[in-house]
Amino acid sequence: MRLNQRYTTFFVFVSLLFSVIGCNRKGDTSGAPRIAYVTNGVASFWSIAKIGAEKAGRDLGVHVSVHMPAEGIADQKRMVEDILVRGVDGIAISLIDATNQTGFVNQVADQTTLITHDADAPLSRRLAYVGMDNYLAGRMVGKLIKENLPEGGQLAILVGRIEQDNARKRRQGVIDEVMDRDLNPDRFDPLDAPIKNDKFSFVVTLTDQFDRVKAKSNCEDVLLKHPEVNALVGLFAYNIPLCMEALKQTDGKRDLRLFAFDEADQTLQGIIDGSVVGTVVQNPYQYGYESIKLLKAILNKEPNSIPNSKFIDIPARTITKDNVSEFWSDLKQKVSGS
Repeated sequence: MRLNQRYTTFFVFVSLLFSVIGCNRKGDTSGAPRIAYVTNGVASFWSIAKIGAEKAGRDLGVHVSVHMPAEGIADQKRMVEDILVRGVDGIAISLIDATNQTGFVNQVADQTTLITHDADAPLSRRLAYVGMDNYLAGRMVGKLIKENLPEGGQLAILVGRIEQDNARKRRQGVIDEVMDRDLNPDRFDPLDAPIKNDKFSFVVTLTDQFDRVKAKSNCEDVLLKHPEVNALVGLFAYNIPLCMEALKQTDGKRDLRLFAFDEADQTLQGIIDGSVVGTVVQNPYQYGYESIKLLKAILNKEPNSIPNSKFIDIPARTITKDNVSEFWSDLKQKVSGS
């Protein structure tokens, strides 16, 4: 009888032990989904998106790794290939050149759950796109230009890479709105084509391939070679801040209106100071957060996680002196995590 009691006590102990181990495994996140968030470059914009992605990872119990290629398409391709070798459950990627990367994107989509964010590859087999309508956002900048230059003007456009789907559409949106054209996101004015109407003229579009030295040099070239230009339009986050630096090095006599994209600190401070007219902002924090949220929902096979449009719209906003303080305060709160 005592022997039976000992066996009974032993089996009770073993059962309790396995019960405790089971409970510990439930609380263990080592088996959580692994998601890679891949940007198309290195910029303050992406630092904000990184914070959003990592916050989603903590909130949703997902392992998130953020990858920022500094050297273009080859670097981005190498990063993604390395991610796939290491093993991953899903990837959110912003493409550098949608047309020339579509084949590669399809290869990645065959190996893991894939979505795009910020810069889309609409002809690929990606499951969905998280971002804004870049063409309409470009038209928002165009409206800001017409409101602040009612007599017209000579414009220069500065951008990182025109190969990116978002850059091409932003530029076209700006041009079409200023030229009072109809809505047509598939239209494309070549960089060397004359673009003008009775009030406005787009004198030049300069690209920098994410090279900050080149970007600043482009601004300096406009100041030196195009004295007729009275407005600069920067399509990437760093373009207008670098132009502000270039302008500081002049004699201060050049009167230029600056129109920006995104929420770089220098741009927002410039709006407050009056040196920048305004900017159209995306929501990089939400890009990061919503991309991780969407991928987890897809991996969990949640019903209706992918909309019929395959587009998660995070609307753009126009920021001017009227709302810049409120916007910047909210942005700082998100970035600080408070």
